[in-house]
Amino acid sequence: MKYLFFVLGYFAVIAGGNAQNALIIPPSISGTSFQLNVQNGTKVFYTGTSTPTYGINGPILAPTLIVNKGDSITLAVHNGLTVPTTMHWHGLHVAAYNDGGPGQIIGINATWSPSFVLRNNAGTYWYHPHGAGQTDPQVSKGLAGMIIIHDSAEMQLNLPRTYGVDDIPLIVQTKAFDVLQQIAISTEMDTAIFVNGTLHPTFQAPAQVIRFRLLNGSSMRSYNFGFSNNQSFYQIATDGGLKDTPVLLNRLRLSPGERAEILVDFQGMNGQNVDLISYASEMMNGIYGAAMVGMQEDTIDGYSQNFLNGADFTILNINIIPINASPVTSIPSSLTPYTPYNKDSSTVTRYIVFDTLRKLPLDRPNLADGPFGINNKSFSMDTINISTTINSQEVWVLVNKTLVAHPFHIHDVQFNVIEQSGSSPSTSQVGWKDVVLVLPQDSVKFVTRFETFANATVPYMYHCHLLHHEDDGMMGQFIVVDNTNTSIQPISNNTFDIFPNPANQQLKVIAGESVGSGTISLIDVSGRTVLTKNIANNSYPIQIDVASITNGLYYLVNSDPQQKHAAKVIIQH
Repeated sequence: MKYLFFVLGYFAVIAGGNAQNALIIPPSISGTSFQLNVQNGTKVFYTGTSTPTYGINGPILAPTLIVNKGDSITLAVHNGLTVPTTMHWHGLHVAAYNDGGPGQIIGINATWSPSFVLRNNAGTYWYHPHGAGQTDPQVSKGLAGMIIIHDSAEMQLNLPRTYGVDDIPLIVQTKAFDVLQQIAISTEMDTAIFVNGTLHPTFQAPAQVIRFRLLNGSSMRSYNFGFSNNQSFYQIATDGGLKDTPVLLNRLRLSPGERAEILVDFQGMNGQNVDLISYASEMMNGIYGAAMVGMQEDTIDGYSQNFLNGADFTILNINIIPINASPVTSIPSSLTPYTPYNKDSSTVTRYIVFDTLRKLPLDRPNLADGPFGINNKSFSMDTINISTTINSQEVWVLVNKTLVAHPFHIHDVQFNVIEQSGSSPSTSQVGWKDVVLVLPQDSVKFVTRFETFANATVPYMYHCHLLHHEDDGMMGQFIVVDNTNTSIQPISNNTFDIFPNPANQQLKVIAGESVGSGTISLIDVSGRTVLTKNIANNSYPIQIDVASITNGLYYLVNSDPQQKHAAKVIIQH
């Protein structure tokens, strides 16, 4: 089977030299109210074969949301799939119940409508599913889209911002296809190269300054971006927004989940042809996409058969055409002020260790292929791994004890990298970040601050953004607690025995002695009470009918003000 994957991928790449397709520019939607229909679709990637896909408002990928900092927006996400989904606003600073993590399940034919104020600076963000164990299958089949935020500081700069003309979204992904030319999940034969859902893409760029918004939307692969003529370009933004000054580069590495904005000057190049390339041959071993990951028996099965690994390959062919009517022809000397957090003001230092776990007591963990955990634990919906306090500033030290590089992502906040491999971060990593790649047997240190939102019951996520690793449990949860509000203790299922959980038709509850008498209530993630039941003089277990309750994450809360507790309940029909 590995060989068949290889043959299919090989001929797909070879065919690309003679079968280039015009780069699809995802449609854009602006305003403050967005209808997002998650749907099944089909696409013909290979002649004569229709491939099932997922998309939002279309057969594959999603529209680009163009919004402004300070706007209050509402998103109606309707699930038209035949399986539950979720939708995470990657990089956005929102309340935990709006974040779209594994707890905010959108059931089949259901609609989730989060509303929030856009607090992030101008930058390139994205949205994608984030269900427990289901992120890779749904992203690989097509569920991903960009979010572009503008603000007043960015609008005052002379930057390209005509969407699709000189301001170009590039969602870069590799996918695996099986012998029936269907998208395959969790295989190392990801040899089909896509940009914006376009296989073997080509783009006509006017001979002026072009702004490319690069998003690594791949499940596993890192890219080392550069141009075939080795021309330099300017990085102007990291994950969380603009840098203070443009940085001149000829290579830029992005791991899954990372974004960057670059300016490329094509002036005087009318009629020329240049390729955007991943120079993977220059990436250090241990990064997924480099020539080698692991050593001896600690290797990834099938990795060496993938001819993209360690090879330089074209991502996007660019044909340069005449200048347009209103070109940007210069690179700004400065952008927006960047004032990082003062690491010396941090009150807590946390150590986040990436390690391997045993599947069975006698299994030997594979240091390159896992299974992986964080701080020797695999993800559990019932476990809060970290509790922090509102307005606290912390230093997180990420330690990688494995033989594969892991891109670490934290929800809710942006951070400043203060140390990589024991030294100051590279210039491309200086700025606001929400993903950072931690190399094998290495460490990264960053500083961040937990502001605006506190909720003792609804958690945020942190995890590896290699989606196969995330789905396999390389993820944790944290809550932000307001210590001035002591009415509800942090989540603890120890005071309730709940089964089954997830629940479908009926939920059975046995309340511990500390719960007391009175009532128990089922509360949704927005704080709305959907059901209340008297527990005084009840025979155990207490039976609660949940057949008519919408899929999602809820909290079971008792009414005793002196001893209030909350426990998580998932309703999934």
